[in-house]
Order: sequence, then structure tokens, then C-alpha cells
Amino acid sequence: MKSLSEIDTTSKRASRAAGFSWGVSEEIGKSIRLLELFGLQGVKTLNQYYQTKPNQKYENLSLINEKNISEKNLYCPLILGISFLDQIKSIEKFKTIIFNKVAFPLLMIPFLSRSSEIIGKKIYIKFNNIEFLLNLNVNISSNILNKNCPIIAENLEVRFLENEDSFSDEEWKNLYKLSEETFVEETDSLKEGAAGAGLTDND
Repeated sequence: MKSLSEIDTTSKRASRAAGFSWGVSEEIGKSIRLLELFGLQGVKTLNQYYQTKPNQKYENLSLINEKNISEKNLYCPLILGISFLDQIKSIEKFKTIIFNKVAFPLLMIPFLSRSSEIIGKKIYIKFNNIEFLLNLNVNISSNILNKNCPIIAENLEVRFLENEDSFSDEEWKNLYKLSEETFVEETDSLKEGAAGAGLTDND
């Protein structure tokens, strides 16, 4: 079994050999490592992408808007992911962002996962009846874990989710009330034995 370090390094070098700068290649290496860490087919998908790259002209999107429509070519998922990560502080205000014609969309996911950590919000992604929930770069939930991901996303939707409790106020009150049973009533003996409570200074 290949280590995450090997996956990172080999993906970075392969990306440089495929024509990306060392800086971009380093970001790609980190992202493929992340996909494999979370049980998604990063190495396989990157291989597929590089096999098509010499014969396919991909669109590079540098400035992201609420709706991003490519009239001609498929978007490059790697440049798109890096642009998303670089612009995350300004584009989170959009709440929902739409992309059409994204090639190998799985390769875009780890960049969005890292973006989720930066803004401190979960990010929801949907395309081709496939869903991803990115949780602050701590984990990636999806309905295609260890399965093939489509090589083209005709319409890819990204939503920034506001931080909310998953429980009601009543459920919290009930749980907190139960937790109060562990509270210990303060007594004189506890006060005397508490740290720093002694009357004698030994310093």
C-alpha cells in the first residue's frame, strides 16, 4: 500500500511533468493526498485526466462569479479548484455558485474541502445526482465513496451552509439538565482542599 507521502510526491511530480508550474503541482499533490485519505479515487481520476489532457483543450477559469458558464470547452478542475481556494474569502458571499461543464469534477473537491476550513463553514456540492458534504477539511461525506465519479459534471452546484445546531433548544435543555446531576455542591471541605486554597506560602 502506498503511503500518503508517496501519493503526494508522485502526484506533484506527475503534474509538473504534465505542464503545470511547481507551485500549482504542489497544490495538486496535496489535494490528491486528501482524496485518498478520505477514501475517494484521487490517483485513478488524476491518471484519467492526464491521459485526456494532451488531446483536450480545457478552459481555465480565473475569476469566479455566481454563475460560470463555459460556451465551448470543459473547465479544468484543477485550475478551477485552485481559483476557488484563492478567492474563497470573496466568493462565499454568493451563497450558491453554479459551474457548467466541469471535467473530472472529483479533482475539484479537495480544493473546496480546504476552502471549507478557511471560512469555517460546511460546503455542499451536487452534480449528476451525486452529493458531497465538506466539513471544515476534517472529513468528506458522499454517496459515491470508493465508487467511480462521472468524468463530466454538466451542472455543478456549490452551496455555503450556515453554521447551525442539529438539535432543538428543548433537546439541549434536556441534555443539560441531565448533565447537572454530575455537579458537586461546594462545601467548606472542598474549598479548603481546592488548589491554591492553602493559607501557608511555602515559596
